Amino acid sequence: MGLIERLLSLCKRKEYNKTDTEPVSKYLIVGLGNVGPEYEGTRHNAGFMVVDALAREADARWSLERHAYRTEIRHKGRTLILIKPTTYMNLSGKAVNYWLKAEKIELQDLMVVVDDIALDPGIIRIKKQGAAGGHNGLADIEACLGTAAYNRLRVGVGQAFGRGQQVDYVLGRFPAEDMPAMEAAVTEACAAVRCFVTQGVDRTMNLYNKKGNAHGGTENEKQ
Repeated sequence: MGLIERLLSLCKRKEYNKTDTEPVSKYLIVGLGNVGPEYEGTRHNAGFMVVDALAREADARWSLERHAYRTEIRHKGRTLILIKPTTYMNLSGKAVNYWLKAEKIELQDLMVVVDDIALDPGIIRIKKQGAAGGHNGLADIEACLGTAAYNRLRVGVGQAFGRGQQVDYVLGRFPAEDMPAMEAAVTEACAAVRCFVTQGVDRTMNLYNKKGNAHGGTENEKQ
């Protein structure tokens, strides 16, 4: 082998080794909700709304796969696996657990996006762990993962319902007066997800867990 051929071979080997050993940053972003046209646009589907917006911004297409609709997008060298569980809200943990293992993603790189009646429409909050607070989707995820120490992004939907009307409320659609705040919240939640994958959950909490919000809402959350 001549000198030129040996140099070319060495360059190719170095290039291959760099690519082969370069770590791939992958994150699982789960939007919680219920599948089916009867649930589209309901408060309980706020998580679906956020991951749908992320996919739409990247012109990504969903495919029906095991336990979930799945797609993936890229942001600053990171791969974001987006899923919408097809197991319905009360069995969300089955899909989350499966896709964490299938994609070989660490628990700290999981973000669950969920509706929250303890926050006014338009407010978002990021937490690294916490109780399910009566939310069946979060309770099932905790049961399947065996821990409550996973990141969640909570999207406020308000609590304008009477005694015994919570189920009808969360399965109802947003009134027209709530839509500007909710649209802004979805945009802000997408930005928070991008911040999470590039700067980490602590930085994201510092930036996005603000008192009140830019849309004029107030916070009902119990500290």
